[in-house]
Amino acid sequence: MITKLVSKTLKVLMAIAIRAREDPTCKFTSLAHLLTEDFLKECFRELKRGKSPGIDGVTVGEYAKALDENIANLVARLKAKQYKPQPVLRVYIPKPNGDKRPLGIPAVEDKIVQMALKKILESIFEQDFIDTSYGFRPNRSCHDALKKLDKIIMNGLVNFVVDMDISKFFDTVDHKKLMECLKQRVVDPSLLQLIGRFLKSGIMEEGKYFDTEMGTPQGGILSPVLANVYLHYALDKWFEDVVKQQLPRYRHSLFDMRMRV
Repeated sequence: MITKLVSKTLKVLMAIAIRAREDPTCKFTSLAHLLTEDFLKECFRELKRGKSPGIDGVTVGEYAKALDENIANLVARLKAKQYKPQPVLRVYIPKPNGDKRPLGIPAVEDKIVQMALKKILESIFEQDFIDTSYGFRPNRSCHDALKKLDKIIMNGLVNFVVDMDISKFFDTVDHKKLMECLKQRVVDPSLLQLIGRFLKSGIMEEGKYFDTEMGTPQGGILSPVLANVYLHYALDKWFEDVVKQQLPRYRHSLFDMRMRV
């Protein structure tokens, strides 16, 4: 049964990916209907057990006890546009420099929907992302980027190395501009509304609720792909379309092998 579900889901996502790759101008108008019970159950099975629960205290194991009922209820709310993500639970993890990094923990049900949205968005935008972008990409890692970087520096003529760090990026993403980036490829109002609800779902910290007027929580399943979409248009395409064009042709530079990790 699981094999059939995976095959059916993969077939749909592969068809979307092929269309996106073959037509870079294609804007997808109908995607929300993909959030079916079978698809969401498949996404649930990919969630890691043993992780901390969100603000409702429900663990993956507890949710699984009534999985069919829970997923059916979830899909009904999605179709009726009554589904609203719960605020993420904010905790802090230490950084090497002594600071603390905020981490948002979504509820299990919200993780399921985020996983589904992640798969849909990746099937489209992975066809657009520049090959030398490594951060939060499927089948890529920081180690892959470092290996490529080492190969370039050791074997080629390098005139420029650009090292940039976007301060508090996940905390300060502009929601309006992010939605504009998504609309370059996705114009399904239902799917965009759902993503918008995640962005505005709020934060619970030490029992207090905080609105989220900007940013996308670190720790959320959906956040990395949203970050990649934003940076593809705000950073990668700028390097590709503007910066590279201003470099003398005889110079070799790491702009040609840009790596965002």
